[in-house]
Parts: sequence; C-alpha cells; structure tokens
Amino acid sequence: MSRSPYPPGAKLTSTEDLRKTRRIIAEYPDWSLTIIPCLSNLCLQSIVKNFEEKPIYEELSDTQKDFVHEGLSTSLPLHVTANLISDGVYWKRCCEQRWDLCDVSLYGHSWKRMFFERHMENIIELFIPDVTEPKTVLEMIPHCNNYIKRLDISQLLPPIKEPQKEKEEEEYGSELASENEYEGPSMDHFDFNILLDKLTNLEELHLVYRVKQCGMNFEWKLFEMTDRDCESLAKAIKSCKTLKLLRLHLSHIEDKKCRLLVKWLLDHPSLRTLDFSHNVIGDQGARAIGKLLTRSQLETLNLCDNNIRGPGAKAIAHALSKNSTLLSLNLRLNRLRDEGGEAIGKALLNNNTLLHLHLGANELTALTAMALSKALFQSNTLKSINLSCNNLGVDGGNALVDAMSKNTSVTECDIRQTEVDEQSVSFINQVVRTNWSVEQKRHA
Repeated sequence: MSRSPYPPGAKLTSTEDLRKTRRIIAEYPDWSLTIIPCLSNLCLQSIVKNFEEKPIYEELSDTQKDFVHEGLSTSLPLHVTANLISDGVYWKRCCEQRWDLCDVSLYGHSWKRMFFERHMENIIELFIPDVTEPKTVLEMIPHCNNYIKRLDISQLLPPIKEPQKEKEEEEYGSELASENEYEGPSMDHFDFNILLDKLTNLEELHLVYRVKQCGMNFEWKLFEMTDRDCESLAKAIKSCKTLKLLRLHLSHIEDKKCRLLVKWLLDHPSLRTLDFSHNVIGDQGARAIGKLLTRSQLETLNLCDNNIRGPGAKAIAHALSKNSTLLSLNLRLNRLRDEGGEAIGKALLNNNTLLHLHLGANELTALTAMALSKALFQSNTLKSINLSCNNLGVDGGNALVDAMSKNTSVTECDIRQTEVDEQSVSFINQVVRTNWSVEQKRHA
C-alpha cells in the first residue's frame, strides 16, 4: 500500500491544487534532479581514465582534445604522451607542476619544448658516471628529439670516489694512482658523445663544468673540465651538425683544451656564436681561435675574462683583417695592452663587417685610441665600441674626437673611466646621439 505524499488533514480543492502540490519521492537517497552528462562527455572521461592502457587522441576533435588536455594525469609515462599529446594545456600543467618558474617566452612560447628541454637538462645535471645508466638518457631521445633546440647545463657531476681509494692516493701519492689507472672511472663527467649527434634539432649548447651546492666537499677540480672531457666534448660538437651556438664558460679552459676544441670546430657547417668567456685561455689558445676565424662562419666571438695578452691579440687581429663574417668581438677583461690594442685597430682598417667591439679593461692607453681612431675615421662599419676602464688619457680622447667628428656609423661609444677629459666625452656623446637619431629615422 503506497503512502500518501500529502500531509494529514490537507484539503485538495481542485485539480490545479493537486498539480501544485504534487512531488516525487526518490527511490534512492542519492538521486538528484541534476542534468545527466551527455554520452560524449562520459566517453571522454573514460578515454582520460584509461589513457595509459588505450590512448585515443588523434581521432578526437579540437574541442575534445582540449577536454583531454585538462583531464589527463601529469604523471603518465612519457612513452605514452610524448609523441601523441600536442603542445598545449597538458604540457603547461606538466611544467607548472614540476617547476616554480615557467617563462614560456624563453622557449619559443612552446610548453612542450620547455618540458623536454628542462627534463633532459635535469637528467644530464644529475648524471653520475659509472652509476647512472646511459640508457636513462638514450631512452629519452625518441621522445624528445623533435622538441630540444637548446640545452643549458648548469652543473656536471664527477664520478663517486671510493673513500678507501681516496685515502690510499693521499698516503702513497701519484705512484699508486699510475699503477691502478685501469681502475679509474670510464669518464670524468657526462659523455656528450652518446647524445649530441642524436639531437638533430639542437641549435644552442650552454655548458659549465662545476658542481652546485657542493658545501664542505669543495675541491677546485669540481670546477673544471678534464682532458678526457675536452676530447669527448669536442668530438660530440663536431658530430652535431645543427649547432649554432656554443657557450662553454667558467670551466678553467686553458690553452691545451682550447686548441683541442678548436681543432674539432674547424669548418663546422653551422656554428655562428662561440662563447669561451671566464676561462684561462692564453696566447696559444688565442692563436688557435685566430685560425678558427679563418676556417669558420663565426658571427659572434666572446673571449671575455681570459689571459690573452699582446701576442694572442695579434693572432686574432691578423685573422680579423681577413675575416668577412664576424659581427661581434668581445675581448673585455684580458691583458692586451697597446701591443694587442694597436693590432686590433690596424686590423679594422681592412675589415668591413665587424659591428661591435669590446676592449674594456685591457690596460690600453692613448696609443690604442689613436690606432682605433684611424679605423673610425676611415670606415663607417662599426656600430658600437667599448673602451671603458682603460687609461686613454687626454691625448686618447682628442684622437677619438677627431675621428668621431667625421664618423656617421657609431651609435654606442663607452669611454667611462678612461681619464678622457669631460669636453671630449661630451662631444663624443653628442656625435653618438646624432648618429643614433639618424639611424632610427632611417629604419622608421
């Protein structure tokens, strides 16, 4: 017998009243009147839930793919998602979950590129020779090869040294070490030979041989590349035919390593930017780089903060006088003195391509300023020149004033802290501003 839905004593006077008071008693306590999901949404939810076992993606419409991007778990294996899920919200979620800072503009506005570049960087930075399996890197290549254009490696870990062996080497010195050479690690740091030739879209490689946050385990050898590292890296770079930029800094590269690297960089088909800043390259290494300038298509060369002196600068100047591709040369914080500075100035008389020159902090005097003034007077190629932190003096300032009075190309000229008198500085700055204004109007 069914129970009446109306309260006791209720008076039902008409059919209309009956309609107004009619209600449904649910058979199930959790039943509600909310709209039932449409079948397509239920199917999409099922696809998301079972994506790892049965990935369905290409057959979906753009709107349906957006639904999948929002719902997929970011912990899915990369072999499932890497070559299937397109760039978009899913990879954005993966990046933001893993890293606090995610500036996608640094990665061509591609979240997928950001994820795979940073993921590969993390693998390399945590790779320990003879401990980490190389397959950890190799297994990633098929999934990330299409998306990696730049690698910025901020540390490279050395092998783990056994405490007992370390103690014996300290007690018995190099004799014991030489007797047991074969027991040493297979590599001193990550071997780029296993990777670079397989990254067929790699254009930029930034490297520094150091260990971050080493704490009380600090040793100077943790902040330099070894001879074996150098040879391995050189061969790897040679095999990477797409590489356009190589930045190897703060890694204690001296003449021997620089010459070895240059040997393998000669005639590289795509290299356009070379940055060996903040190392210990001397004159012999500079001579090798001079040779590289004659057998490459370099457009930017940065040798800031090394040990290059007059003879090394002369070698670079000799190559510069014959070079027709280099656009920017940075020799800041070296020891060129006037021997090197004058050589650079004379080389510019025969160079019609260099646009930017930085000779700051090189112990230069008025002699260099006079040599550079001849080039500035004769040529209208240079756009910027930096001579800051040198002792050019009043005579050097006067020479630059004479040259700049006829120059129409220089739009930047830094002569701060050069002992040049204020009147000369004011005149040169006025010429630079005028040249800059003319340049802007020309391109407007």
